[in-house]
This record gives sequence, structure tokens and C-alpha cells, in this order.
Amino acid sequence: MKKTVFGSVAALGLGFAPAAWALDDVTLQLKWVTQAQFAGYYVALENGFYEEEGLNVTIRAGGPDIAPPQVIAGGGADVIVEWMPAALAARENGLPLVNIAQPFKSSGMMLTCLAETGITSPDDFPGRTLGVWFFGNEYPFLSWMSTLGIPTEGGADGVEVLRQGFNVDPLLQRQADCISTMTYNEYWQVIDAGIGEDELVTFKYEDQGVATLEDGLYVLESNLEDEAFVDKMARFVRASMRGWEWAAENVEEAAMIVLEYDDTGAQTEEHQIRMMGEVAKLIEGSNGTLDMEDYERTVATLLGGGSDPVITAAPEGATTTVVTDAAFD
Repeated sequence: MKKTVFGSVAALGLGFAPAAWALDDVTLQLKWVTQAQFAGYYVALENGFYEEEGLNVTIRAGGPDIAPPQVIAGGGADVIVEWMPAALAARENGLPLVNIAQPFKSSGMMLTCLAETGITSPDDFPGRTLGVWFFGNEYPFLSWMSTLGIPTEGGADGVEVLRQGFNVDPLLQRQADCISTMTYNEYWQVIDAGIGEDELVTFKYEDQGVATLEDGLYVLESNLEDEAFVDKMARFVRASMRGWEWAAENVEEAAMIVLEYDDTGAQTEEHQIRMMGEVAKLIEGSNGTLDMEDYERTVATLLGGGSDPVITAAPEGATTTVVTDAAFD
């Protein structure tokens, strides 16, 4: 059931009546719609982990018309879930986003191809049509093609880039030889559409050495000057990582919690359980603190993203450990 959040004695360590204590409000803006990709936050809310940290957390679902950086810039959120390419691009363009935590250790992005096309390796890409997400999600792809020396303007020696929407139709309708998918979502939409796993060939960005960090937590840099805000974010991150740990250990139960919060009714039990199982693999090895080697790899990938890279110089001040240090020390 969805819980109404009130104060808790456990959170305060005091013997006074919980209702006498106001909780600190936090609004979280998600990158996409309510689904198991964000299960840790819904678990933390449902299981009272935020409440125990003295927080009243509101989770705002995203969607195709919602850009988290714009939401936080307009004061609609305290913290957002965003992919690092988009966050660093926003920072270079004047919105001072800072990564305060990184629950996702690995990337779930990959290119999924029809085996019937004869594609078995990246050497087979030239002359093909590849579906690619844009809005900042294209840069790992462009960097990959640049590394391979494959032009992205078409032609016999290059690839034709199809601007892919957030669906798998181009593959199902044979408009593209390969499309962008996530290990936990679109790949399984292809399977559910009736195409067998043996009819597909996949290329994970992690395996190609061009993966960038996804689903980090970002705040506005100016807010980090406020000690009370840092303390609030430390409690939020601590409770969120507790939620992620619980979700990874209780896959089916976590998926059911997500479904309770899906007001659209668009998600299915089978898909969310499967998604949660795949997402658990991506958070494995993360305690919430950003790994600087992963960060530097992401920056290098973005700087090498072809003739029009997402960022033109290595960013300064784009990350901090002040929140995770306070959360876990």
C-alpha cells in the first residue's frame, strides 16, 4: 500500500510523539516513468526508510516531455535522476548540476540487431541503418563510431542513423538493422513482440568500452553551500541506497511496490519483475559513492563523441563526495 509519511520516533531517537515533529521535505524528479528502473526510491518510500531519516519524500515520475534538468532549474525538484551525459551537457551550458551519488555502477545500454541482417560484429555496421536515441543519449554511440572510424552520415563506409523514438518499432518494422535498447527494458519489449533471443545479436556498450554513467543523483551546486541541505541529501542518499539494497534482495516484492505507485496502469507484473532483476545487476558493486575511474571514463567518452561532442572540455566541480561522505561515514 502507499504510505502517508509522518514523523517517526526511530528517526529522531526521542521519546516524543512522532506527530509533534515535522519532517524535512524532499522532491525527487525521475528521468522516466514509474518502473523498476527506480525501484530503490519507491522501496525506500514504501518501507519507511525515508521516514526513519526524518524525510517526507515526494517522487515525481518523468516521461517523454519531462527533462529533469529543466525541472530542477525551475525549482520543481531538490534532486533529480539523470544520465551523466545530459547532466554534464547541462552544466557546460550554464546549469550547474553536481553529481552527489551514483547508485548505478554499470550501464544497461546496448545496440540490439536482427540476426537475419547478418551482423555479427561491429565490422558489419558500415552500410547499415542503426536506431539511436538522441537528447544527449546519442553521445556514447557517436563516440563508439568515432573509435571504430565509421562515419555517421550514411554511405557504403558509414552508417545511416535513424533518430529512434522511445519504442522498438524500427526493429519490428524492419526500418533499422539495429536499435538502441536497455538491458532491463526495450530489449525485453522486442522479445515480448515475438522475436526470439536466438534471432537477436546484442552489443553492450560496457563490452565495447564506451559506456557512460546512468541514473546518478544530481542537485544544483548552489544548494551544496547550505549545510542543512547537505545533511538532508545525506539522509536521502542513505535511505535510498538502503532501498536499493532491499530491492536487489527482494526482486519480486520490489516490483510489486513499483506497480503500486504506477498510476497509469501501463506496467505489467511480468515486465517489472524482469526489469528489477536486470536493474539489480547494474547497481551491483555500488554503495552510492561515485567511482572516479567510472567518471573519468565517462568524460573521456563524451569528449571523444565525434565532430560534435556533448562537452568540449573536461568539467570542473561536476561531482562531490560531501553528501556520500556524510551519509556513510
